[in-house]
Amino acid sequence: MGGVTAVLCSSNEHKARELERLLPGWTIELLGVDAFPPETGATYYDNAAAKARFGREIGPADAWMLGEDSGIEVDGLDGGPGVRSARSAAGDEVGWMLHALDDDERRGARYVCELVALAPDGREFRGTGTVDGRIAHEPRGTEGFGFDPVFVPGGEEQTVAELGDDWKARHSHRANAARALLSALAAAPASHG
Repeated sequence: MGGVTAVLCSSNEHKARELERLLPGWTIELLGVDAFPPETGATYYDNAAAKARFGREIGPADAWMLGEDSGIEVDGLDGGPGVRSARSAAGDEVGWMLHALDDDERRGARYVCELVALAPDGREFRGTGTVDGRIAHEPRGTEGFGFDPVFVPGGEEQTVAELGDDWKARHSHRANAARALLSALAAAPASHG
């Protein structure tokens, strides 16, 4: 499936560019609105689907709508902040995380990403991706965004921000979700009508 124009129902330019790298042949544009519906869903899927449906209501009818929700789940925070990750950190993900964990040694963590794509004909496809790891005691690295300077993936010694964008393009939770979404699209019967 090549040459797809999709509208990411977000104002996050970092996510748009990352998804464009992860979905070969796709052109990802941002939905140009001042406000999005609140992320009140109980799951990543609920939030991602709500974003895609919002985009379908107001965006171009001939474009794919892409909703994305992601977060981090940390053992020392009893699985939180989870679906409330963006709202919990209020733009200071690294500082918030290190303060929230303080001296807690339960630093196991998991990145989760859910992608929901709505075709122009209304069909829905989804892909989920995760990466297990742990939270470092101090930030390291300059690439990536969000919690990347303190997230050390399983089997690695460096943070995602140290491993860099090339690593993310192959191994991140968003990369895994994009692969799952592409698999779902490839398995779907062609639309007639």
